[in-house]
Amino acid sequence: MYPDSLDFALLLSRVWIAIVIFMHGWRHLKAVRSGPGMANWFESLGLKPGPIHALIVTATELALPALLVLGFFTPLAYGGVCSLMVVAFITNHLKNGFFLDLKTEGYEYVVTVAVVCITLGTVGPGEWSLDNALDFSFPFDPGKALLITAGIGILGSALFLATFWRPPKRNAAS
Repeated sequence: MYPDSLDFALLLSRVWIAIVIFMHGWRHLKAVRSGPGMANWFESLGLKPGPIHALIVTATELALPALLVLGFFTPLAYGGVCSLMVVAFITNHLKNGFFLDLKTEGYEYVVTVAVVCITLGTVGPGEWSLDNALDFSFPFDPGKALLITAGIGILGSALFLATFWRPPKRNAAS
């Protein structure tokens, strides 16, 4: 009945995820420019060297949204966002429990974004996308798109964490 409804919904989803991630990147850019606070925070999470990770995360959060809005390399872009969320979940949010509230940064938000990214990366960008205009085949094969999106999101995160994450030791009194 409404042939463009699915394409509109997929575009709306891509744009909304892009806005959310871009705004995080913009906030991080302001933090990076204001001094070493963000780099120190990364170090406190066990992600070393903190200055490099602060710059990489900020650049990623500013670049991936453009790919999502355009619907370009969609499974890769959603996989990248998923990876950001998985790393945030493991390094920062998991210890705080499920709920996000004024006192703690629970994991409900980052896990939701990661799951939505895997889902949308699997479904594909729809016809209103550069992937479709350029006739890229992977967005239209849900099996391959799932492997790409989840592979980058989950396996990419695991590789990153194994390489760079050294969780801080907790005091016995904590």
